[in-house]
Amino acid sequence: MKKSWIVLGAILGVVLIVGLSLAGVYNSLVARSQAVDGQWAQVETQYQRRFDLIPNLVESVKGIMAQEQTVFLALAEARTRYAGAVTPQEQTDAANEVESALARLLVVMENYPQLRSIEAVTTLMDELAGTENRIAVERGRYNTEVRDYNTAIKRFPVVMVAGMFGFDEREYFESYPGTDVPPRVDFS
Repeated sequence: MKKSWIVLGAILGVVLIVGLSLAGVYNSLVARSQAVDGQWAQVETQYQRRFDLIPNLVESVKGIMAQEQTVFLALAEARTRYAGAVTPQEQTDAANEVESALARLLVVMENYPQLRSIEAVTTLMDELAGTENRIAVERGRYNTEVRDYNTAIKRFPVVMVAGMFGFDEREYFESYPGTDVPPRVDFS
C-alpha cells in the first residue's frame, strides 16, 4: 500500500513537472509572438507618419508642378491600397508601392531646384527623410523579432509545443522586387 502511494506520488510529480514545463514553453511562445506583433505595430506607426506627411508634401509641390500628375496619382493610389490592406504582406506590398512613387517624386524634385528653395517643401522633405529612417529602423527591429520567434519555434523540444498550439513561422519584411533600382524620370 505504501509503495503504491510512492509510485502515484512520483507519477503525479512527473506530470506536474511536465505540465509546468509545457506551460512555461507556451507562455514564452506567446510572449515572442506578441513581441513580433508589437514590433509590426511600430512599423505601421511609422508608415502612418509617412502617409500623414505625404499629402502635405504633395500639396506643397502640386501647386508648383501641375505637369507631374502621374507621380501624384501613383502616390494617392498606393496610399489608398495601404489603407485597405489587411495582412502584413498586403501592407508591405502597398508600402513598397508608396516608396516607389515617393522615390519618383524625389527625383522630380531634384530636377526642379527652385522647389528645394521653398521653405515648406524643404521642411516636409526633412520630415519625410527622418520618417524613412525611422521606418528602416523599425523594419529591422521587426525582422529581428521575427528571426528570434522563428528560431524559438524551431528548436527542440519547443517545436513540439509550438506545433501543438499552432505557433506558425512568421514572414520577414522583404522589399518589393526592383526597389534596389533607382527610379528614372525623363522630361524629354
